[in-house]
Amino acid sequence: MRWLLRKDLLILRRSRLTVALLVIYPVAIALLIGLALSRGPTKPRVAIVDETTPGATVQVGGRSVDVSQYAEQLFSEVQPVRTATRGQAVAKIKSGAVLAAVVIPRDIAARLSSDVTQARLEVLYNGDALEQSLVQSSLNSALAQANLGFSEQIQRAAAQAIGLLLRGGNLGVLGAPPNLIGLSQIPPLLKGIIARQPPGHDRSQLERMLSFATFAAQNLALSKTVLQTISQPIAVRSTLLHGRRTPLNTFAVVVAVSVSLMFVCVLLAAGGVALEREEHALARLLRGLVSREGLLAEKALLAAVCSFALAFAMLAGIGAFVSLDWSRVGLWLAALALGALAFGALGVAIGALAREVRAASLLAFLLSLPLAFLALVPAGSVASGLYDAIGTISFVFPFKASLQALDAAVNQSAPGIWVSLAHLTGLAVLFGALARVGLRRVE
Repeated sequence: MRWLLRKDLLILRRSRLTVALLVIYPVAIALLIGLALSRGPTKPRVAIVDETTPGATVQVGGRSVDVSQYAEQLFSEVQPVRTATRGQAVAKIKSGAVLAAVVIPRDIAARLSSDVTQARLEVLYNGDALEQSLVQSSLNSALAQANLGFSEQIQRAAAQAIGLLLRGGNLGVLGAPPNLIGLSQIPPLLKGIIARQPPGHDRSQLERMLSFATFAAQNLALSKTVLQTISQPIAVRSTLLHGRRTPLNTFAVVVAVSVSLMFVCVLLAAGGVALEREEHALARLLRGLVSREGLLAEKALLAAVCSFALAFAMLAGIGAFVSLDWSRVGLWLAALALGALAFGALGVAIGALAREVRAASLLAFLLSLPLAFLALVPAGSVASGLYDAIGTISFVFPFKASLQALDAAVNQSAPGIWVSLAHLTGLAVLFGALARVGLRRVE
C-alpha cells in the first residue's frame, strides 16, 4: 500500500491542471450554492415620484400622523431613486435605469383621513415579466409592513384620545371646550348629587343617567384593548420542537463545505480505481502486491484525506467572515472525517463498477449534483409520496447524512451529530462492500 500510495501521489503531482480543476470547480459550485441560499434578492431600483405637500399629516384624535413616515417604510424594501415628475420616471423605466416607478398622489393625506375612500399609489412597470414579479413582490411586502406601522400609529392616536375622554382635560382638538370633565369622573359626581335628591322623578332620571355613565365609562375603557386586538388580531409565538434555530448564512456555509467534500472525494476515489483498470494495472496489482481490500482502502483514504483537508480549509476560511463557534471544532473534524470516508467508499464503488476513468468521472459527477439537490428539497414543497421517495434516496447515499452531521457540529441542529456519524459509518461499510463486489471480475 505504501508504494501504491506513492504512485498515486506522483500521478497527482504530475497532473497539476487536473488537480487544480478538481479543487476549483467544486469549490466554485459550492460557494455559488451557498451564496444562493444565504443571500436574498438585491433591492430593485425604483423611481419615486412624491407629489405630496412637504409635511403632510393625517389628524387622528387630535394627534398628527406624518405621511412621510409611511412613505419611508414603503421605500425600505426597494432602492429608491428620487424623481421630480412622472414623465421623468417613465423615461427612466424606458432607458432601463430603474425597474419600475411609484407615484405618490397629491391627495394621499386627504384620502387617508377619509372614512370612505382608500389612498392609492400608482406603480409603473416595464414589459419584463421577471422584473415585474420582483418589483411587485418587494412592494407588496413593503406595503404590508407600512400599512401595519401606519395602523399602529392610528391606533396609538385613537387610544390617546380615548384616554383623554375618560380622564378629562384639554383634548387639543380645535373647537373643543377647555378642561372637559372625564367620563370616568361623571359616575362619582352623579352619585353625590343623587344622594342629596329626594325620591321622585328627578332622582329616577339621574339614576338612569348614572347607569349609562357607568356603563359607558367601563366599555370605553375596554375599547383600548379592542383597538389593540383589531390592529393586530393574530400574534405569533414560535416554538422550536427540536434542535435550535439555524441562521441561514451558517447553514449555507455547511452546504458549501459539504458539496466540496463530496465532489473532491467521490471524483478522486472513482478516478483512482478506474485508472488502475483502464491502464490494465489492476490485475497485476491484485496478483500479490496488494489485496482487493487494501487497494480500495488506499484509494478511499487518499481521496478522503485530500477532500478532508480542502473542506476544513474552506470551513476555517469562511469562519473568518461568518461567526462560527470554534469551541466545537472537534465535532467539525469528526463530521468531516466520517463524511469523507463515506464519500470515499462511494467513490471507489463507482470506480470499481466503471471500466474507464472518463466513465467513472462522468458517473460520479452525474450522481453528485442530484444527490445534493435532493437533500435540500424541503418538506411540503412536493407531494408526500414523492418526498418519501426523495427521503429514501437521500438516506442510502452519504450527502444528506454528511450535511446533517456537519450542520449538527457547526449549528447544533437536529438530528444529533452522533446519529448522523453512525449513519455515515454504516454507509461507508455498505459502499465499501459494494466496491469489493465490483472488483471480483478483473480483466
